[in-house]
Amino acid sequence: MGRLKGVLLVALVVCYAMQVVVSQSYEERRRERELMSPEEEERRAKEEDWRRREKTAEEERRHRRSWEEEEEEEEERGRRKWDEDEEEQEEEERGRQPRPKPRPEPYRPGGRGGEGMFVLRDSKKVISTQAGEMRVVRGYGGKIVENPLDIGFITMEPRSLFVPQYLDSSLIIFLRRGEAKLGFIYDDELSERQLKMGDVYRIPAGSTFYIVNTGETQRLHIICSIDPSEGLGFSTFQSFFIGGGTNPVSVLAGFDPETLSTAFNVSIGELRGFMTGQDAGPIIFADTTHSPSLWANFLKVKGEERLERLKTVAESGEQKEEEEEEPRKSWWNIFDSLIGSENKKGEKKGDTRTGSSPDSYNLLDREPSYRNNYGWSIAVDKHEYKPLKKSGIGVYLVNLTAGSMMAPHVNPMATEYGVVLSGVGTIQVVYPNGTSAMNTNVKEGDVFWIPRYFPFCQIASRSGSFEFFGFTTSAHRNRPQFLVGASSILRSMRGPEFATAFGLTEDRYNEIVDAQREALILPSPSAASGDTREFEEKEQSSQEKKPESKEQEKEKPGIEKVPKFMRTLGPEMIMGFE
Repeated sequence: MGRLKGVLLVALVVCYAMQVVVSQSYEERRRERELMSPEEEERRAKEEDWRRREKTAEEERRHRRSWEEEEEEEEERGRRKWDEDEEEQEEEERGRQPRPKPRPEPYRPGGRGGEGMFVLRDSKKVISTQAGEMRVVRGYGGKIVENPLDIGFITMEPRSLFVPQYLDSSLIIFLRRGEAKLGFIYDDELSERQLKMGDVYRIPAGSTFYIVNTGETQRLHIICSIDPSEGLGFSTFQSFFIGGGTNPVSVLAGFDPETLSTAFNVSIGELRGFMTGQDAGPIIFADTTHSPSLWANFLKVKGEERLERLKTVAESGEQKEEEEEEPRKSWWNIFDSLIGSENKKGEKKGDTRTGSSPDSYNLLDREPSYRNNYGWSIAVDKHEYKPLKKSGIGVYLVNLTAGSMMAPHVNPMATEYGVVLSGVGTIQVVYPNGTSAMNTNVKEGDVFWIPRYFPFCQIASRSGSFEFFGFTTSAHRNRPQFLVGASSILRSMRGPEFATAFGLTEDRYNEIVDAQREALILPSPSAASGDTREFEEKEQSSQEKKPESKEQEKEKPGIEKVPKFMRTLGPEMIMGFE
């Protein structure tokens, strides 16, 4: 008991002593401040402010190093994922079902600007045949993007067919070059539309469709958005091929032979020949000189019979409990009519459309939404083209003249995806904290994306015009907020509040924001910086080093072989532009 009292007494003495010391220290600082001159007080205040800034800067440097380490880990994961994709592609070629993988997560803010983190480089070739190919550039999912999109590139040789199929994702297709015939089921009937360069069209998820390159000598180039929100959760969209055989395998092959035999009303022997006759891949030549296949002759059949065929195939897995009142036409009779090369009499010649599906929308036939001496832009939403409302996606097309720029602006409604169609330019993106997120050069074939709310601008090089097409993740009328220019928010909201926010007088503020007379698309004498010019020179030298001319490339049969991995999606690799 006595020891406890001693401990408590010591503790009380220590507390009292500390209180006395703190009180004396406070009194000394108070007297020191009273005796301190205003200059000395200001000097000490600046020193304290400087120490606080140093501490904040050190914390930011620590955070930046942490983000950089995470960025390096992300790149390493990307390399490992690419290797897994290559293994998956080999498994697909061997006929094994690939394992599903989660979508990649987006880059996190805090990285160094200028490294192209908003240029999409995760490309995968999902189809490759002698008659064409398809590549998919994966978008980023995660909290920063509410509606991620993948971007697809389809290249088809003249007179080729993308065999009938349906997808677990809806598509918005844009014909970059060539002409095509699109057929698909709409309101339980076959609709066909003739599409030309500049056309935009929507293919709903789950709707059976086919595409034909109707050109005699020109390749068909299609850019499409792939909306995975309705998908099954695989790494890319999932195709369900109606037509097929050994390559691709038709979804019908999974049913029991007796079930199919009953559904088609043919013998198992006849069914076996029908189900194994196609082995040229999902994109095949549609003329008998290349491939005398069932699907080549499919294109020559009357529209009503095409509908009958597609409906029969799509419903073949269902057993009908009662026979139809009218005699049912057997599948073998349809098959027999398909392999005939003559069009039936009475079919109208020159028809370019059938069915009641919506017409396409051509971007090149309409007046630009905005135009001045430095370029033009076109934006299409659900108000101009109603089918876009169902997908919740808008489209745009921008052309900047040499040396011009799209003024810095913000998209408050949607994330933006862009594909460079021609030329060389620069994309600049800014983080919310005012630091550079990306300042990188892009060329034909590159795909970039801009998160919602992030400030950005596009700049054309001085060597030529810069054209890009893209999608936005909203079908509502997108009203970008321009930060600089004659129609900017700095000019619309002028007043003492903004002047004070910039630490300027109101007259000086007005003088600066009124200096630019142009709006939206601005002249940019400094567009072609040294980095951009060096980038252009490298691109030009790489083009000169190619061993074959364009004429020689046209004479080569089939599709050019592409490398398995490239850091950028060049025109030869993705779009096949000539």
